[in-house]
Amino acid sequence: MTVELYASETSPQTLGTPIVWSAQVTGQSEGTLWYRFRARPHDSDFGVIRDFGPLNVLVWTAGEREGSYAMEVTVRNTLTGETASAIERLEMLPLVTDTPKVTALNHPLVFLYSAPPCALDGRMRVEFSNPEGEATLTPWRDCTAEFTMNFYLAGIRPDTEYTARHILDSGEAIEKSEVLRFESGGVPPMFGAYDVIVAPRSKDYGVLLQSSLSQMTTATDLAGNLVWFYGGDITSLTRPAGAGMFLGVRQAANEDASMQVVRQFDLLGHTVKETNAARVSEQLIAMGLRPITAFHHEARLLPDGKILVLANTEEFFTDKQGAGEVDVLGDEILVLDQDLNVQWVWDAFNFLDISRAAIYGETCTPQGGGCPAFYRAPQANDWLHGNSVQYTPDGNLLYSSRHQDWMIKIEYDGGAGNGRILWKLGKDGDFTLESGNPTEWFSHQHDGQIAPDGTMTVFDNSNARNADDSTAQSRGQSWVLDEVNMVARPALNADLGVYSFALGSASLLGNGHYHFNAGITPGRPMSHFVEVDKNGKIVYEMTTPGLTYRSFRLPDLYSGSY
Repeated sequence: MTVELYASETSPQTLGTPIVWSAQVTGQSEGTLWYRFRARPHDSDFGVIRDFGPLNVLVWTAGEREGSYAMEVTVRNTLTGETASAIERLEMLPLVTDTPKVTALNHPLVFLYSAPPCALDGRMRVEFSNPEGEATLTPWRDCTAEFTMNFYLAGIRPDTEYTARHILDSGEAIEKSEVLRFESGGVPPMFGAYDVIVAPRSKDYGVLLQSSLSQMTTATDLAGNLVWFYGGDITSLTRPAGAGMFLGVRQAANEDASMQVVRQFDLLGHTVKETNAARVSEQLIAMGLRPITAFHHEARLLPDGKILVLANTEEFFTDKQGAGEVDVLGDEILVLDQDLNVQWVWDAFNFLDISRAAIYGETCTPQGGGCPAFYRAPQANDWLHGNSVQYTPDGNLLYSSRHQDWMIKIEYDGGAGNGRILWKLGKDGDFTLESGNPTEWFSHQHDGQIAPDGTMTVFDNSNARNADDSTAQSRGQSWVLDEVNMVARPALNADLGVYSFALGSASLLGNGHYHFNAGITPGRPMSHFVEVDKNGKIVYEMTTPGLTYRSFRLPDLYSGSY
């Protein structure tokens, strides 16, 4: 078996040019072929872009640094174990020599600002402004005397003229370049309508990033104007990772585990890192651990650059959740290193009571409907339905189990932890309510996060309260937790004015307000994006007809979430 690697464009090409790499195999007799793509600049080691899987094509570009690049493809026959590799090189040329320039790319709302090299002790960023004079700043980048300075500009309205200039901090002085003008392209009318119900008090955190289930992933300003979109085949964007990077998962009902994907991608929509459930399961089985069927609901970057991701497992149990043998879906929390190798595993079947069934007896079928892919039975008990995992400020993990009505803290200890349960928060958990009023507890919640100030935010879907009282609405909550005395108090318990029986998100904003997303409400509009102040008063609300799994209020598209 031999493999050849082809580039869609001949060398050399300029920075930002998309290159389609494709692999062609000859000499294969039988079996299934998996492909792995790795790349490196001339002075670095190879890094995995897409780990072994069935796709033999990769779209790639170098947008930040010119020079010689090598792309490697390795093909493996999954039946015989035979492998073959090929390497091709491509030279990427700078866009400028002496004068800054703004270049249009293959995304109508993303541009590349290029400036000449700058002195080693300095740093540079770019400021770009809309016609109203509102400016966005890219992150700082250290100067280099060898390479040009290149920055993606994103957060731009269609058919609009912008200005841009770079800011150079030499360590002794701040210098600003001459202003350049550029105009964004048009976008087809393929995105949903937005309606501002309560106008914002300010334009702080002026980007609303939306992981939609009804259309592409989008970002708008607070007036509902489109400023970015991602057209890739993900089910949901799970988190912004910072530095113009994002993570998402693809849950593909009725497709095998090799098509269940976790992906990191950039502002242009190009894949930066990607792996699939079948490839990860190979590693888990080799470690003597339970394989996974799919990724779902959560993927995010850890501070050390590793990827934290939530995955699905299934196992048959007898007389545990009903009479006889039942297929039960569980959760695994995985940490993958920068080459997508499994580094740490937490398996819920090993740590939680399998006899405590889902609160409302929820089940799944392989057709999807919010459930990850599974393969061993036509129906399975949706035991946990985890929907978020967070790396907490103290180095552990906070896991939201919707179908147990619990937020669960897990010992991770920066990667050294054994996964034991530290506590369970919620009805029948380990904490006592300070007020003693059980109606304060959240139910079927989403997106629990321990904020930088130590409080925990959560979107309380309020399924339990609504089951008792059909007028009960979903709530945005912030909790103060005394982990020594195991006492919990809701510092914020805001009625959001709508009932969202599923979906949702929650976060603390830097101005002390809170952002909540009610992603599926009866009737139209379906999604409500709500900001409340410290007292729970709604100070901003925008709606859209589509379904929104999760949303984020950000200062810009370069920012991550905690």
